[in-house]
Amino acid sequence: MVSLRNTVYSTTQVLDQDAVLAAMERSLAMIEFDTQGKVLWVNDNFARAMGYEASEMPGLMHRQFCTPGFVNSPEYTKLWDELKSGHPFQEKILRVTKDRRLLWFEATYTPVYDEAGHVMAIIKVATDISARESATTKVTSELQLMAEDLLRRTEEGISSSNEIASAFERIVKESNDNMNFLQLLEQKSKSAHGIIKSIREIAEQTKLLSLNAAIEAAHAGEHGRGFNVVADEVRKLAKQAEEATTEVYSNLEGIATQIEGIAKGTKRSQTIITESQIRIQRAVNEFMGIGQAARQLDNQAKALGDML
Repeated sequence: MVSLRNTVYSTTQVLDQDAVLAAMERSLAMIEFDTQGKVLWVNDNFARAMGYEASEMPGLMHRQFCTPGFVNSPEYTKLWDELKSGHPFQEKILRVTKDRRLLWFEATYTPVYDEAGHVMAIIKVATDISARESATTKVTSELQLMAEDLLRRTEEGISSSNEIASAFERIVKESNDNMNFLQLLEQKSKSAHGIIKSIREIAEQTKLLSLNAAIEAAHAGEHGRGFNVVADEVRKLAKQAEEATTEVYSNLEGIATQIEGIAKGTKRSQTIITESQIRIQRAVNEFMGIGQAARQLDNQAKALGDML
């Protein structure tokens, strides 16, 4: 029979052992097995939780309340070997009701000794925690879904950020190519300025030579008339060359001004692009950190689900 020590609360108050057992029987689910796992006795709380009448449970076997997987496992054999050896067992357990529902219990199996000190029975005291387990499972499932969604969104953010970073790299490269092209245009423009300057100087010299030729033709009188005609034509050509070079120079000045403006704008854009690229890389790094945290959260949620 069960041996419980009387508990003394003061010098005058001692709780009776039978009263304590009666109080436990009223508030807890209790069942008694022999060493082979056969039900000897059960109280109404346990029978009601399992979907039975208390009168129909004696004679049933412990394995009838367990899942097939547990009954056929080494852990089940170990449980009863240790109980028969006098080792108590306390754990969260899953049991099967009469109508095949699954219930979770916090259970304590306690060996009961006879007068010779041999284990003669096993008392099980249990508390139905199915509602708590269901709520915990629901929260865990929701947590895992949230972790998976966070991980998915983070990976999408990383992918999008990498695509943007790659696009900016291409823009930076194209911008650098454009800058090189603009610098080449500036060099060509400066070279054209030099050529125009040379043409203008040649035109001035040609004009001067045509003037000298006209003077010499005048001195030659009738014999220099033909030469004077040629000098006039040369002077006209020199004038046309000077006018053309002036126009070209003016156009080149306008082009140079536009090139300078484009170059400044490109440099500003390049600066903005470079700064944006740095910010995007920071964002990618942040996403990487969030992604790592999301993976850890996902792993922890899965581990918690496995524990439950």
